[in-house]
Amino acid sequence: MPIAAQGLISSSLTLIDNLMVGSLGETELAAVGIAIQIYLIHWIVMFGFTSGVSTFMAQFWGSQDVRNIKKATGLAICVCLAISSLFFLVAAFVPHLVMRLFTDIPELIELGTAYIRTGAPMFLTISITVPFTAALRTTQQTKLPLYISIVVFITNAVLNYTFIFGKFGAPQLGVPGSALGTVLARCLELTLVLFVVFVRRNLVAGRLSEYVGWNRELVRRIVKNAIPTTMNEAFWSIGTSMYVAAYARVGVTAYAAVQASNVINNLFTLAAFSIGDATLILVGQKLGQGKVEEAYELARKLLRVGLAVGVCLGLGLVSCSRLIIGLFELTPQGQQFAFYILLIYGAFLWLHVYNGIAVTGILRCGGDTVFAMATEMITIWLYAVPTAFITALALGLPIYVAVFFVKLEEIIKSVILVRRFRSKKWAKNVIHNIE
Repeated sequence: MPIAAQGLISSSLTLIDNLMVGSLGETELAAVGIAIQIYLIHWIVMFGFTSGVSTFMAQFWGSQDVRNIKKATGLAICVCLAISSLFFLVAAFVPHLVMRLFTDIPELIELGTAYIRTGAPMFLTISITVPFTAALRTTQQTKLPLYISIVVFITNAVLNYTFIFGKFGAPQLGVPGSALGTVLARCLELTLVLFVVFVRRNLVAGRLSEYVGWNRELVRRIVKNAIPTTMNEAFWSIGTSMYVAAYARVGVTAYAAVQASNVINNLFTLAAFSIGDATLILVGQKLGQGKVEEAYELARKLLRVGLAVGVCLGLGLVSCSRLIIGLFELTPQGQQFAFYILLIYGAFLWLHVYNGIAVTGILRCGGDTVFAMATEMITIWLYAVPTAFITALALGLPIYVAVFFVKLEEIIKSVILVRRFRSKKWAKNVIHNIE
């Protein structure tokens, strides 16, 4: 429940940011929707690598090996910081090149460039907070990241309101103001995480030497497991960004509708995906204890829970769609497009949640990351991405019809994942013989 609440807070924050920016107009909403693609790709890469490391953290926690949890955390921070530095340099010095990958509309490029450059420091803060958050979660301290998220949520909302609209004596910055508020909130988040871990002497706290000096076998196994998860998430996020590249070229109204729909959909999916995080932690602990059959049964039950939650949330998404869409400053046509897209998202939500739990929770907790990567790369890059361009651009179908054909990818993926789950080939102890 704390993980679900944290996911809901995170998606609610995105909704509030988009509502504030969206009140400036469809052009501003579309520009920010395109600009944040680089941040989404970065976040997914961070999640991908730490997810691969979390496999080991969870199994180490199952055997109460706190020493190696700290080693794994230190390795995750070093790798994430190195990757984040590259993203920071691109965002700070050539943000216009990023925008031109997705759109050729000058107004969108100008606004999006300002947003990306202003928000560049976020890459560096996230590279530290994400690994420590993973360590807190896998040691079942899920309430601490939740409390931090609540504080960051309130701070971000207030700062964005202040800088976007020029309140409380601050300059009215518009789109860049949204990025500035989020940067300051992320800095606060980093401060709070370091305070909770080191000042309050959390069990994952340690001296510098406890986070480095890695055992060669530990590094080898973590990297072997984490590279596929990182590639999986990287190519998945790039693939979904290709949808943006296709949809954004249809027109401002069409993409604004997609962006608003994605923000609303995330309110429901991120909370549901907490079951995937819980699955990785709980089933991973069973595997770390060598209880393979218990791990399989627990995973099966959690998949059923995920299906039930997905159905309920899908119905909730459909029933609330018109009400939430009305909060955005979209044209009548844009609102109609967004409504149709949300109906499609709601219909596929149960399947989307099932696939998410299977990949990020079940396959990864047992170190079956190569198969998970292959499944997602094949379904996205061989089906979904070409379908987005063919339907939206080549055939010129309405944007909601293009979205429907792209979402059929979930059916293909689920067939593959069900067969893999039932085979039990994913259920492995990955920490055996690590000192």
